Amino acid sequence: MHKFGFARVAAASPELRVADCGFNAAQIIEVIKQAHAQQVEYLVLPELSITGYTCADLFLQPKLQTEAIAALHEITAATAGLSLIVIAGLPVAIKGRLFNCAAVLQQGKILGIVPKTCLPGYSEFYEPRWFAAAEELEVTELRLGGVTVPIGNDLIFASESDGNLSFGVEICEDLWVPVPPSSLLAQAGALLLFNPSASNELVGKADYRRQLVSGQSASCVAAYVYAGSNTGESSTDVVFGGHSLIAENGQTLAESERFSHESQLIIADIDVPRLQYSRSVMGTFRAGKGGRNYREILFADPGAEQKDRQLVRKIAVNPFVPGNPQQRDERCREILSIQTSGLMKRIRHIGTKQAVIGISGGLDSTLALLVAVRAMERLGRPASDVLAVTMPGFGTTNRTYDNAVGLIKALGASMMVVDIKAACLQHFEDIGHDKDVHDLTYENVQARERTQILMDLANKNGGIVIGTGDLSELALGWCTYNGDHMSMYSVNSGIPKTLIQYVVAWYADHEADETVNKFLYSIIETGISPELLPPSATGEIVQLTENILGPYIVHDFFLYYMLRTGAGPGKMLYLARQAFGEAYPKEQLKAWLKVFISRFFTQQFKRSCLPDGPKVGTVSLSPRGDWRMPSDASAALWLREADEL
Repeated sequence: MHKFGFARVAAASPELRVADCGFNAAQIIEVIKQAHAQQVEYLVLPELSITGYTCADLFLQPKLQTEAIAALHEITAATAGLSLIVIAGLPVAIKGRLFNCAAVLQQGKILGIVPKTCLPGYSEFYEPRWFAAAEELEVTELRLGGVTVPIGNDLIFASESDGNLSFGVEICEDLWVPVPPSSLLAQAGALLLFNPSASNELVGKADYRRQLVSGQSASCVAAYVYAGSNTGESSTDVVFGGHSLIAENGQTLAESERFSHESQLIIADIDVPRLQYSRSVMGTFRAGKGGRNYREILFADPGAEQKDRQLVRKIAVNPFVPGNPQQRDERCREILSIQTSGLMKRIRHIGTKQAVIGISGGLDSTLALLVAVRAMERLGRPASDVLAVTMPGFGTTNRTYDNAVGLIKALGASMMVVDIKAACLQHFEDIGHDKDVHDLTYENVQARERTQILMDLANKNGGIVIGTGDLSELALGWCTYNGDHMSMYSVNSGIPKTLIQYVVAWYADHEADETVNKFLYSIIETGISPELLPPSATGEIVQLTENILGPYIVHDFFLYYMLRTGAGPGKMLYLARQAFGEAYPKEQLKAWLKVFISRFFTQQFKRSCLPDGPKVGTVSLSPRGDWRMPSDASAALWLREADEL
């Protein structure tokens, strides 16, 4: 796991007694042991975890301050021999002022101390009564236990072995202000952001806290680890719930149970290279831009000693499709809205009389037809302004033909049936091709004949041809150049194959009448095929795409992780094995990975001249937008790594 750049982080909320530093230190040390046993690399504890956050005027007592420092040394000693990074909170007295601080510990040493920048003094919070803000700090170093330790909110902690890996610390309220210190830390290069917090519970506050942590991780393109004080804090006027959260670039990976009276530890594996890749891709995110000059504190790589660690992060088999049904429905609704809006704009701009579309009875052309009909309806035009053309060929089965014709009629679109077999036979004769040789020429003649018919009908009727090809087909080049590859506006070009069936199903469930619903579900249940080869003797489809290329769910998985995260073949295979488990053997996944890599590189020439079409998600292959790649780029580096796996 460490080989592929995953960092294991944790947030803990140990049992606590207010002002009992000895008890709290013992609980913290126990949590450190638990974290170490689970191969955690970075552990953050709540704000003022050594004393408790609710000590109030006791903070000003020298006895408590002294005992807190003694407990810190005890905790620090407990990290000796451990590569684990520990972040613990305590009050630190410096030149007549008291600072709310987080101490960063590793291998029996205090690497640095970060004071809180923003002190809340409103509502139930009275921190300025006891603490000074970081800006009032007059020193940059502190003597603790005979050792000089750097202190300040200008510290950034960087790995000795990886100059691109660094982390920063802010404390509780620092996150709740307009420009959190973590934003500047992120721009200065910090990929991991830690927040020891004490945020109390109020009705609705947990939801806001979740949004805050998730949102900050997204805006910083970082991992954000938030540890909240638990029910051991004083309940004189408020209650603390021990709410801890771990988020990565907008996605919540782990969350604690609130209001537990026992110690809690939540763990997540952070994909550090993915964060680095995302920052590189964003032209507006540059390390150091808008940030301050930070002092760099080196730490030993806490994951270097980890061996054979199992990934605790859940890897979805279908990263393009939300697992939550409600989120999935919302995604499908929005995709249809984007597609429909894009086509409406194009129709308005051209002033076209018709939308001409080829209907095969398969998923892709079905979705394109639904979009075209929706666009016309929203433009106040009849569905009959969509000319749906079904063109049976040598491989067309009764099932797909009947579904195509039935759906067109049920939607009220204009219909034309053009049998292409005679024209293709004439073309075979013209070019001297044996009609009994079912090779690539045999297949592509049919695809190009269909495209020619659609283009000519569009010219004849003052219309435009609506493309039906999807993102997955474009990634693999599974389309005929200047055949189904070409159109005048391609509404499906941003949608992966694995998501299209859900979009069609959403339409069936939310917008279709009973008749249309029946046809749509019949189409969803039909095997994926270009139907360019003759059917079996019993009329069944014999040319199933996934039997030739491999499952689209696997290829979409590779597509997502290569383009969205920058993963190489080794990491893609590792993640695929985590996601699919025993569903496919390693060697089979490796074979499909090589198919994906080879086709992705060799078929770029088809993507370099794609027609216009709307982007709907974070992965797009438009040559004018997200993906610019030489058509003659070599796949050697990627295939070599795949061969060596």
